Amino acid sequence: MKRIPTNIITGFLGAGKTTAILSLLARKPEGEKWAILINEFGNVGVDGAILDQQGAIVKEVPGGCMCCVAGLPMSVGINALLAQKPDRLLLEPTGLGHPKEVIAKLTSESYRDYIDLKATITLVDPRHFGDPQYTQNQNFQDQLALADVVVANKIDACNEADLAAFEAFVADCEPTKAATEKVEQGALDVRWLDTERTERHATHSHHHHGSDTAEPLPGLELTPGQAFIRRENNGQGYRSCGWCFAADQVFDFAQLFSLFSNLNAQRVKAVVNTERGCFAFNVVNQVVSVNELTLSGFESRIEVIDKELLPWDELEQILCSMISAQP
Repeated sequence: MKRIPTNIITGFLGAGKTTAILSLLARKPEGEKWAILINEFGNVGVDGAILDQQGAIVKEVPGGCMCCVAGLPMSVGINALLAQKPDRLLLEPTGLGHPKEVIAKLTSESYRDYIDLKATITLVDPRHFGDPQYTQNQNFQDQLALADVVVANKIDACNEADLAAFEAFVADCEPTKAATEKVEQGALDVRWLDTERTERHATHSHHHHGSDTAEPLPGLELTPGQAFIRRENNGQGYRSCGWCFAADQVFDFAQLFSLFSNLNAQRVKAVVNTERGCFAFNVVNQVVSVNELTLSGFESRIEVIDKELLPWDELEQILCSMISAQP
């Protein structure tokens, strides 16, 4: 069996991993079949819905680090994707995840005959190098330490001091990074995926999410007449709450945009049916970006992540007030 070229695309919350993978999919060689394993901290699976419409084979591992629970969720997902015989496999761990165990799994005896692990690509927002909330976070540090290619994303929003801090960091890295790049809108070059991997070491060990258990996650299947399902998660000092709304629940676009713009949460992701069509919302520290999708008849999904326990019940009531059920 041909060994499948495989890459880990990592980065902390809001670094732009999903946007970067969308950019790669748009540039992939014609005729190639790519598979993507997505891991999200929350339990409702927003990123998979965004990537699924791009023609890739997508599997999701929601609810915390995919390497936890003895690696079973990750193994199941990888095996299912390898069975599809893709030309390339991409793994997107949660922004709060640690790539060390993912690398160990992919290079283990179980997969060495099936996977050709290439460079780990880590995206960063250079503005975070001046914020101790990021620079003192173990996973942020280790995602960078284990990277073969470090990409400064969103440079159009950075000033000279931000970029200087990024360049100072990569200059001090040992061993030297295979490549360091600067991009806007997650515009990765497909050629970077073929960069060879170097054995690298993180300074910290992996800490499992507090809510990870050996029990399967509750299903997200809505029963007939059920308007929505809510799921919560917490770990590593972060909390999330997500909602999956029935396909006939249509949101008011303007009201939703206003809510996301004023919601004091570190991260919001959503794929939502509105009266204007289906849109993906991506919110980092109250800065909202919106992309129209071609999905139809889709169950809307909204995920909010923050360090603080937010008033989920109140937020749920506000969301429900923005909905008009369609026949």
